[in-house]
Amino acid sequence: MTQAPDPVTDPQYDVATPLDLDYYGVFADLPEEDQKWWKRAREFGSGLEDRMVEAWEKAEYPVDLIREAGKLGLFTDGVDVSSAGLENLSPMAAGLVNMETSRIDGSLGTALAVQGGLALRTLALFGSNEQKAEHLNDVASGKTLGSFALTEPTHGSDSVSLETTAELTGDEQTGSYVLNGAKKWIGNGASGGLTFTWARVVGGEFDGKVRCFLVPQETPGYKAEVIEHKGSLRAIHQALIQYDNVELPADAVLPGSRSFKDASTVLFATRLGVAWSAVGHAAACVEAALSYAKQRKQFSKQIGAHQLVQERLTWMVSELTSMQLHVRHVTELDAAGRLSGPQASMAKYHNTRKARQIAHVARDMLGGNGILLNNKVSRHMADIEAIHTYEGTESVQSLIIGRDLTGFSAFA
Repeated sequence: MTQAPDPVTDPQYDVATPLDLDYYGVFADLPEEDQKWWKRAREFGSGLEDRMVEAWEKAEYPVDLIREAGKLGLFTDGVDVSSAGLENLSPMAAGLVNMETSRIDGSLGTALAVQGGLALRTLALFGSNEQKAEHLNDVASGKTLGSFALTEPTHGSDSVSLETTAELTGDEQTGSYVLNGAKKWIGNGASGGLTFTWARVVGGEFDGKVRCFLVPQETPGYKAEVIEHKGSLRAIHQALIQYDNVELPADAVLPGSRSFKDASTVLFATRLGVAWSAVGHAAACVEAALSYAKQRKQFSKQIGAHQLVQERLTWMVSELTSMQLHVRHVTELDAAGRLSGPQASMAKYHNTRKARQIAHVARDMLGGNGILLNNKVSRHMADIEAIHTYEGTESVQSLIIGRDLTGFSAFA
């Protein structure tokens, strides 16, 4: 009888170990306080790789991790939360946290951006003292999940044309508002908590203006369902929301929100966060490709010993370095109060485009193993498609920059 052959062992590759590729030392001289937050984000994400692969594959949202991140203070995203007795992060520290969580997993990075960059920022900037006293600490700590509802099913890039209405009955001090309309792609919108809803006012002093309303998700008429069949950011739940005669008291409006420009203020800040997120995604892809090139053998030697592979690695590291330089410089401008909207758009435009290109080269370098979720790259490649779109598509960013360059608006 012929002896059965030994079972074939499928090689396993360590592509998840952080390499901290920083060829120019762009982050080498950062203040110790900023690096402290980076290390805290690294510790938070340590050991989560397998869990996030499973959550991504099953489209499950690990809310417990979001609350754990909140307890560590990782949500504050450069927002002033000192009134809630919490530590403030500098813009640089906030960027590093965003970068690191996105390097771990895109859904985690997006969840932190939704909770901190969008929901918490909206409350901190435009909420009343009473609203902040009641909710700021709980949102900042992750005890209460927050969402930012601006995008609509028929209004994405042209969100200024939103159709959700808030009809005023009585006066602004003692009356009530009734919300009707729909929102789409709203992170945390069906996860319980608070939804900061942007709607066009009908009646009263602010008739026709866009304002923000604090909507508890248990309010009658608020109906939200998790969007299914996503091919990107599968480990965070995003919602399609229907507002069916949602009645709110007058004090549900955030008094500091007085026009659509206020929504734009929030998006302006988070646009820079997306540029940082792109660095995290790109770094994960380059790390995976480099680690794989040192371990995978073909033609009797590691593929990293082949000229073509070394050229590709060099290209990826050079592009990653460019991305790092972009975010460091624009974040320093932001900290100094000198960052313009078009400059933030340039950072987002440049970095999400480069991250997309890096992911495709890295996926190709891993060959067939590149499509396996546990080898990182395919998951990041899919998630980059989302960050390339949200907070303003590449086309919209180019129109913002183009208008700044030429003085001509090309928006329809």
